[in-house]
Amino acid sequence: MRATRTEAWTGRILLVVILVLTVLPLVSMLSAALQPADRNPTGLVWPSDPQWGNFVTAFEVGNVWVLMQSSAFIVLGVVPISLVVATLAGYALGALKIPGSRAILLFFVLGLTIPFEALIIPLYYQAQSLGTLNTQWAVIFPLIGLYMPFGVFWMRAHFVNVPPELSEAARVDGANVWQEFRSVQLPLARPALSALAILLFLWTWNQFLLPVVLIANPLNRTVAGALTFFQGQYSLSIPLLNAGALLIITPAIIVFLIFQRQFIRALLQGAVKG
Repeated sequence: MRATRTEAWTGRILLVVILVLTVLPLVSMLSAALQPADRNPTGLVWPSDPQWGNFVTAFEVGNVWVLMQSSAFIVLGVVPISLVVATLAGYALGALKIPGSRAILLFFVLGLTIPFEALIIPLYYQAQSLGTLNTQWAVIFPLIGLYMPFGVFWMRAHFVNVPPELSEAARVDGANVWQEFRSVQLPLARPALSALAILLFLWTWNQFLLPVVLIANPLNRTVAGALTFFQGQYSLSIPLLNAGALLIITPAIIVFLIFQRQFIRALLQGAVKG
């Protein structure tokens, strides 16, 4: 059923409003970041003499490059492992219909209700007992476990919606479970995997609480903690704080823009249903 002209225009207007509400804060931050460092900007006013050097100062003062490397290490430790485990578990629960799959799924869903804050103290003592405290591994291991309920639920929702006739055809052709998973299921799961990878990247890159609690050395934390280096003489410099914040969120924005097609495709294919 085709949408009427009124519905089409309503949708376009709504998209424009959402776009403005999304871009306006970023433009406001950029205009504030380009003001002189000793001024407190008021409102959305583009400076007559943009101070692009504020980004250089923020990059150096905030140790952004070092923290980006630390964040990249944590992301590379969390995202690939989470994707592999979540995909295998989601396939088992969604396509293989293993015994007790509903109870296992309910267990994972209950895991979605547990906030990070409630697990900080147990995670601290667990990291201490494992000898990973004050290292990036103290953040990597907990994040893999904390992201697993959502990851498994997300991937199961995809595999449930895959037509069973495809698996049956692969079995008729003599494929075993592993061959079917690798040749049939994985290619179909690329949009869901891409979307999940984007979400895990964004959540890990912007993680702040766990690194602050579990890692003593600020230079080994995630890039989200870069603004803590502005304490002292730069703590009241709104332009530098905005410049630092833009530097922090820029990689996340770039990653999302690159993979936005896969993310939208996963949503349209029903990756969040089931």
